[in-house]
Amino acid sequence: MVNTSWLKISKPGLYVLPAKAHIDPIRAVDTAIITHGHSDHARPGHKHVIATKQTLAIMSARYGENFANQKTALTYNDKFTLGEVEVKLIPAGHVLGSAQIVLKYENTKIIAAGDYKRGLDPTCVPFQVEQCDVFITEATFGLPVFSHPKPEDEIKKLIQVRHLFPERSIAVLAYSLGKAQRLIALLRAAGYNETIFIHGAVKKLCELYQSFGIQLGSLQTIPLDKIEDHNRSLANKFIIAPPSALGTKWAQRLPDPLIVSASGWMQVRQRAKQGGVELPLIISDHADWNDILRTIQEVKATQVWITHGREDALIHACSQMGLDAKALSLIGYEDETE
Repeated sequence: MVNTSWLKISKPGLYVLPAKAHIDPIRAVDTAIITHGHSDHARPGHKHVIATKQTLAIMSARYGENFANQKTALTYNDKFTLGEVEVKLIPAGHVLGSAQIVLKYENTKIIAAGDYKRGLDPTCVPFQVEQCDVFITEATFGLPVFSHPKPEDEIKKLIQVRHLFPERSIAVLAYSLGKAQRLIALLRAAGYNETIFIHGAVKKLCELYQSFGIQLGSLQTIPLDKIEDHNRSLANKFIIAPPSALGTKWAQRLPDPLIVSASGWMQVRQRAKQGGVELPLIISDHADWNDILRTIQEVKATQVWITHGREDALIHACSQMGLDAKALSLIGYEDETE
């Protein structure tokens, strides 16, 4: 008999009663178990934070060393007892240090997957499949229309555009944590070994990734007041910047930039058009429809809970598979930054 009465929805988010801990709470709590470092999941102000060493380092880089009173770093697959609950973190494949939270209590195993993906990413440990009774999944791309191509194929398009527009700089918009570093690593894996230019907002996190042994090659920042000095050397070069940089003085000073955006949302062409994107790359840090269904089948859970995203279609698909599914409809977890 699957007992889920010990996991509740509270105002801060999912609450594990016998552990007296919240999962990715949206407001300050006594004890927080954090799946990964994105700001909609990892917030400062908690008294005690439990996460991987990498996620704790990301939180420290973003919020300062005093983001929590107490920090507990867990290595993947090491067991930790919290109250009466056995806790374990296993790889989620989302960004550096991202983890699924495995909870065992009274013969019931629940996995809160957080944000996850199944595609190639040289910058983080791949998603680990573990069987459970209840699987808590996101559904950012939980519609059948979302089918992400291989990231290697999308990177080929990015490299090819250099030959089509040799006189233009190539501004690639990518979220500062995870996506930017993944794009750099994918470019390196595809054989591009030249210096990649990065926006200042990306620098600290790239350095953090490198401190954990992630090879990103030669990177160079371009200060706002120095862009004109680089204009000639930036032609036909890749410049990686967060989406928020578009429209700023920094971006306006780039030499004839060709705007590229890397996101799962680039499959929706209207979004690309509205954003002035000339080359949309469908490279997502979330599982697409087929990978969500594949994951649900592989973990062999009898219950599926959906935290956020496109819930209705996934609930219907689970019912077709004979599974009990429900939407938690948790607020505060954004998918737009994908």
